[in-house]
Amino acid sequence: LTMSLSVQKWFCVLILCMFSHDVVAKTVRRNVLFIMADDLRPTLGCYGDPIVKSPNIDQLASKSNVFLNAYAQQAVCGPSRTSLLTSRRPDTTRLYDFNSYWRVHAGNYTTLPQYFKSKGYTTMSVGKVFHPGIASNHSDDYPYSWSVPPYHPPSFKYENMKVCKGSDGKLHANLLCSVNVSETPLGTLPDMESTEEAIRLLKSTRDSGKNFFLAVGFHKPHIPFRIPQDFLTLYPLDKMSLPPDPYVPKGLPSVAYNPWTDIRKREDVQALNISFPYGPIPKDFQLQIQQHYYASVSYMDSQVGRLLNTLDYLGLAEDTVVVFTSDHGWSLGEHGEWAKYSNFDVATRIPLMFYVAGVTAVRPWPETFPYINVFGPTPHRFTRGRTVSNVNELLDIFPTVSVLAGLKPPLPCPDNSFDVELCTEGHDLAYTFNNDDNRKKSEAIAFSQYPRPADTPQENSDLPDLKDIRIMGYSLRSWDYRFTVWAGFDPAIFQANLSDVHGGELYLLEEDPGQDHNLYNTSEHSLLLCKLGQGQQPWAQTLKQHLLYLTAGNKSKGMA
Repeated sequence: LTMSLSVQKWFCVLILCMFSHDVVAKTVRRNVLFIMADDLRPTLGCYGDPIVKSPNIDQLASKSNVFLNAYAQQAVCGPSRTSLLTSRRPDTTRLYDFNSYWRVHAGNYTTLPQYFKSKGYTTMSVGKVFHPGIASNHSDDYPYSWSVPPYHPPSFKYENMKVCKGSDGKLHANLLCSVNVSETPLGTLPDMESTEEAIRLLKSTRDSGKNFFLAVGFHKPHIPFRIPQDFLTLYPLDKMSLPPDPYVPKGLPSVAYNPWTDIRKREDVQALNISFPYGPIPKDFQLQIQQHYYASVSYMDSQVGRLLNTLDYLGLAEDTVVVFTSDHGWSLGEHGEWAKYSNFDVATRIPLMFYVAGVTAVRPWPETFPYINVFGPTPHRFTRGRTVSNVNELLDIFPTVSVLAGLKPPLPCPDNSFDVELCTEGHDLAYTFNNDDNRKKSEAIAFSQYPRPADTPQENSDLPDLKDIRIMGYSLRSWDYRFTVWAGFDPAIFQANLSDVHGGELYLLEEDPGQDHNLYNTSEHSLLLCKLGQGQQPWAQTLKQHLLYLTAGNKSKGMA
């Protein structure tokens, strides 16, 4: 059908209005409160966890767009945070460890807060946003990304010291470290200090007349589990249970295994005399880890609640986009693994939600974010806001929050983007906010990767230095499957050789959601595409297309 030009213009305006009710309005600028947890898997009530008490985050989710299948691009702090904040994959930032600064090592990429700063926003950082140290130029990328020097809580310097009281009455550097806060150095904890500073900044910027981008990075539930001891009472040990798959799968290639070295270094774990690399943690201690992780989540939730309540009290909730996410997940004994450092869902899947007043929620209540005391009566189980089930990535946050705040999103990166300062390797998800089509999209893929120094677990397998990387595990996650190929990697030229295969993993998720039964056969790698081409199942055809895409070496999808 042919439409007149005037009808076409009218139709476009109508579609724009239907699209987002101010989501893409360029004349309205919204503030941004960007909240990031550390090592948080979707262990939240709003993601269906039946045990955890996370009422404040659940309340946020009830008024947000919640993305149920979002994944990190590398399951370790520094590379993931740099990838998220630049919207570039690790193969573009060239950061796989903690030992380089992307502006020097790869390209002068514009970051998410830097983009907002260039548009006139006051940008502020509290707590752990960028990974500290060399990875952010020992400055959290100040002054490029931030209008004022980033804040780090003073009490964090004690985090890994001997401050955990053991059963012997002495102080140790333990994994399990519940404390009486009044007896700790400085009489406080890092996330408490970060919350206080973020509240102070919200109050100081309320009347400034300038839009703000405030990033708040909470340290928990990252280890050690140094948290107020009261939170353990929420999770009696007799209510905790081991995962359904606590053993190393028989078909798991040795290169894929994460030997959780950082856990082993803690004094209370060393005392268990666990054999390296597969020796299991005693079951009673596993339950205590579960208890402390859940308690850490509830502790972090209480800080999020205080922050959101202040945003509401100051009258800022109606003009602020709130983003909540994590840098990656954390294994709680699944596959005989702990911590992150792998390509499994438990290590790469993260919570992701966006609140936009008037778009994700219309306010018929006296308070948007009343504080909910996790120690009070059984917290109300909130109904999730609108959910998006299709696969997404942390890379998508940069373009999405730009649009939600009223800015233009960065353009997509070209295949080779090392000389392009501003672009995105993610996708703008704002279109999902008024789109009721939530059908499974076979073309939706999340790409993750993880480096290894050798085919078998080593002391540095979890976090090898760049010079020691010999193998890179590239992983594709779709609705139907997770496929990982462990290929030879040359760190001198940042190049993977997909004809040099050291192992592979293929899990069909409908029948194997825990990813415990590897269907990949290394000896038949050369026949894989052929076999997939003969298969009639939808997942087989989709995987074949994605493998062809991966092996084509498309730079924008993580291959050098």
